[in-house]
Amino acid sequence: MIEKSAQTRNVFIAGGTGDIGGALVPLLLKHNFSVQCLVREKSISKLPQGSKPIKGNVLDKSTFVEKISPSDTFIHLVGVSHPGPFKGDQFRKIDLISLQQSVEASVAAGIKHFIYLSVAHPAPVMKEYIRVREECEEFLLNSGLNATIIRPWYVLGPGHYWRYILIPIYKLFEKLPSKVEYIKRLGLVTVKQMTQTLLDAVENPVDGIRIIEVPGIRNNGSLKKVKDQDQVHKDLQGMFL
Repeated sequence: MIEKSAQTRNVFIAGGTGDIGGALVPLLLKHNFSVQCLVREKSISKLPQGSKPIKGNVLDKSTFVEKISPSDTFIHLVGVSHPGPFKGDQFRKIDLISLQQSVEASVAAGIKHFIYLSVAHPAPVMKEYIRVREECEEFLLNSGLNATIIRPWYVLGPGHYWRYILIPIYKLFEKLPSKVEYIKRLGLVTVKQMTQTLLDAVENPVDGIRIIEVPGIRNNGSLKKVKDQDQVHKDLQGMFL
């Protein structure tokens, strides 16, 4: 049974300079969390002011495992940018290895809550990408860590504005009975909804495993009431973050 644990105030992030990480870090700081970000030397300047840079290599736990303390929440946002079907080798060398190293380091450091940004599945495309993410989830589940797994599909926001052209297609599919469940599971979400969901996960850690899929992300976290579909579409059309 999943139960709410005590709130934590120290967070360690791998992937803090990406599109979602760059929006999440200021939000966590605004909510009075102490934020440490694992970062390469050349990317330190990309970190939001107020966060603490931790120089290391996410593909090698020995470079950061002893620097995780005093954080007790670990957020893993690392992944190949602009994933495509031709990047299968990169998914295994970066997405899979980085997750394995982060999980092993978290176990060694006594992390109380691990938050992993995965992907919605099953899906009819991006087979290798999804396969690697499923392996990552399995590795995390077998680690014994308390964990939240977040599974978005397409995220709308900075660097991903082309995806807004999908909104009319999704609205059309929602009118087809055979596509309703498909749209719910592989729906569109915004960067704002993603960061709010991540914040909610940090503020409400679990004992056990929690999985938040697209409907939960659209509600800004699985612990909140479901919005009606009209409001969801207004959010999607109005949020260029």
